[in-house]
Amino acid sequence: MAQETSRDVGPVVLLGPPGAGKGTQAKRIMEKYMIPQISTGDILRHNVAQGTELGIQAKAIMARGELVPDELMYPMVRERLSRADCKRGYILDGFPRTAGQAGWLDALLEDKFFENSRPTRAWPIVIRLDVDYNQLLLRITGRRSCPTCGRIYNVHFQPPRTDELCDLDGTKLVTRNDDRLEVIQPRLKAYQEQTAPVADYYQRTGRLVAVNGDLPIDEVTQRIFRILEDHHG
Repeated sequence: MAQETSRDVGPVVLLGPPGAGKGTQAKRIMEKYMIPQISTGDILRHNVAQGTELGIQAKAIMARGELVPDELMYPMVRERLSRADCKRGYILDGFPRTAGQAGWLDALLEDKFFENSRPTRAWPIVIRLDVDYNQLLLRITGRRSCPTCGRIYNVHFQPPRTDELCDLDGTKLVTRNDDRLEVIQPRLKAYQEQTAPVADYYQRTGRLVAVNGDLPIDEVTQRIFRILEDHHG
């Protein structure tokens, strides 16, 4: 493990629709290479909690129910990526969401500001998890969780031994609101409209690598690890 945790990984961008398994794979990359996962949501919450100048402005915008604009997000992301724990690499979660943000990130990584702190490979490794649409619906709408112990099941792929009851404590399983069909279909449509241009941007720059997300979870992980190893071989 020492060999893996000491090497430079560089920025990693995981793309994929809700339910593609990005969260699971990000966790495994973090554990293997000991690099942080950088979430724009966490960055926002930190700035708001710390009462930074940017956080105060963002809080007022969010209180009105509006999205925080890029011109406020960019300096917050820049500050987070300049910290010591990002020196060998990091996984970006929820960023970039648009082609404009992807272009800004490339410009940032070329910036002299990052010359002394960036990893040896500055360009992001962009991995897109491709999952069949019908498989996605089964993955998401089939999810059930135990409100007592938090264990997750899927009625199609990993059902409980007794229908709708937790194996561990017998509690009745629940469906998260976000996993209901009427909620997930608009989310998938929004992903296609908003994030497809990000994939196109990285495709044009020759940095997009597609992975079949329909494969078993462990096989997806191994393919991602091979991509990261090949980039730094």
